[in-house]
Amino acid sequence: MIRIAVADDQSILRAGLVALLRLEADLEVVGEASDGAGTLELVERTDPDVLLLDVQMPAGRGRDGAPGPDDGIDVAARLRGAGRARPRIIVLTTFGRAGYLRRTMETGAEGFMVKDAPVERLVDAIRRVQQGLRVVDPDLAAQSLSVGPSPLTAKETEVLRAAAAGGSTAQIAAELFLSEGTVRNHISSAIGKIGVATRAEAVRGATENGWI
Repeated sequence: MIRIAVADDQSILRAGLVALLRLEADLEVVGEASDGAGTLELVERTDPDVLLLDVQMPAGRGRDGAPGPDDGIDVAARLRGAGRARPRIIVLTTFGRAGYLRRTMETGAEGFMVKDAPVERLVDAIRRVQQGLRVVDPDLAAQSLSVGPSPLTAKETEVLRAAAAGGSTAQIAAELFLSEGTVRNHISSAIGKIGVATRAEAVRGATENGWI
């Protein structure tokens, strides 16, 4: 029996996925979560074999009140950073963005699939990663090779993520404990690397490529 945890902030989609997985005789769903903090706590509590992990989830807050991971990829990175051999992780996304695939693989996750894949393909992926294999959506794999790695530094990525949430320069500076001048410099550098003219275009380009 393969024990599975499901993490997705969209309750209807999560419930439907759980119902389909429970139809398989060799799969057991041991828990669900709707945000990053809840996912870490779920894994700690249930120790699943496989974690199905939505790429875009709210951070949430843990039992201690601390904010959770920024997204599903950050959840995967924290689990691997903690030295956990389990669970094997399959990241699921609604958005077929090559940058998400590259970032996912860099965390050590075992799989990356789009949510609209047939359920039979997802079930097969679960069984394959449990056997120690990696499973990657083939179309995204090809796209990832053409897009290439993110040109942004870690700090530029962090600033653009904050900008994507709609914050002003002052708000981003306060949130990230930077000066406003430093924020403007990071945004300017990101704009140049992405090859656009404005902050909004930089956010859009980085988002579309899955770099933030």
